[in-house]
Order: sequence, then structure tokens, then C-alpha cells
Amino acid sequence: MSELKTQFDEAVQTVRTAKGGFEPSNEMKLEFYSLYKQATEGDVSGKRPGMLNIVNRAKYDAWAKIKGMSRDAAMQKYIDNVNEVKGKLS
Repeated sequence: MSELKTQFDEAVQTVRTAKGGFEPSNEMKLEFYSLYKQATEGDVSGKRPGMLNIVNRAKYDAWAKIKGMSRDAAMQKYIDNVNEVKGKLS
């Protein structure tokens, strides 16, 4: 496993088990979601959810914004975002 993938997996685990005052905004949650999906699945696919499906539509749109970003770039951005948040909490 590459060093980047290892760091990414650790960052994902940090977000999933976040405690200690970590209250991400909806925008931050969407950014983490979109970067995770781009890193693990690649570009968004499928039909955009309807306007009454607000949550899934927001997720789809966030992911679609970074269409074309490489998986490695998405992993690195995710790691950088987690480190930035961790730095603010310390």
C-alpha cells in the first residue's frame, strides 16, 4: 500500500471517529464527502437527484464540482483538510 493511501485511510478514520469539539459545517461535510468519493470511486456518475432529494442532490453537486481531479490529488486534499482541522483543534 502506498504512503499516500495509508495517510488517506488514517485521515478517513480520524474524520469518522472525530471527537473533542469537532463540529464540521455542512460545507465542510460536503467537501470531505466529495473528496472521499473522488478518491475512492473517481468522477461522479449517474443521474443527478431530483430537487426534492435535497441531501443527495447537495452531495452529488459537491462531488460533480471536482470532476476530473485525480484520485491522488483528492486523497492529498482530504489529508490536508484533516490536518488543517486538527491544527485548529490543538
